[in-house]
Amino acid sequence: MKDLSTFAEVVDEAARTATAIAQFDGDNALNLDEAYAVQAMSIARRLDRGERRVGVKMGLTSRQKMEQVGVSEVVWGRLTSAMRIEEGGMLDMAKFVHPRVEPEIAYLMKKPLSGDVSPLEALNAVEAIAPALEIIDSRYENFKFALGDVIADNSSSSGFVVGNWQAPSTDVSNLGIILKFDGRPVQMGSTAAILGNPIRSLVAAARMVARWGEKLEPGMIVLAGGATAASPLAAGVQVCGEFQNIGNVEFRVAK
Repeated sequence: MKDLSTFAEVVDEAARTATAIAQFDGDNALNLDEAYAVQAMSIARRLDRGERRVGVKMGLTSRQKMEQVGVSEVVWGRLTSAMRIEEGGMLDMAKFVHPRVEPEIAYLMKKPLSGDVSPLEALNAVEAIAPALEIIDSRYENFKFALGDVIADNSSSSGFVVGNWQAPSTDVSNLGIILKFDGRPVQMGSTAAILGNPIRSLVAAARMVARWGEKLEPGMIVLAGGATAASPLAAGVQVCGEFQNIGNVEFRVAK
């Protein structure tokens, strides 16, 4: 049997020290249950160091990405307090291995949510909605990994920035988005790329965390998944996500 706690230590140290590691292949390849167990144990190590759990991130939330990696369901990861970057703040490239950024919709929970729920039930549990940017980072050498590797590595989540909160009634089903670097567009898309409507991602989050005995708790942030392809970050770049009707969210990469 695999010693999953050792795997958890490896991915945790890779994230903590921004060090690339080899993927878990061959006899060390992780199935999905093992990968989620490794993720949970690696995040527990962060909490033991004083970080706080603040939410959930969803991944593989476009049909194209699911087909590309041969899965029929989204993946999820855990957000901690140390991952949050102040809106308009600075990101230190030294803390990442292969950092990329993608625009997302963020939900702030006001009521617990878990298990099989409808979109209306999910929305009724939401306090507010905001534009957001997620910094994703694969800690694997040469950007080579399988799905189990990604999940074990917290589904690649490593940082996030949240813009101004809007009323939960705000329609974010099909908003145009432009991701800009230094004022120049690098990605364009729509929130409809997130499972056709971002609320479906929140429904999936409630279902998936329940499998691990968790709930989306009041005060938690849920990142609904990338609305465009992720763009690689570079030192000194000013990053801005412009979201139709709900405003902008920004940060700068340190030189």
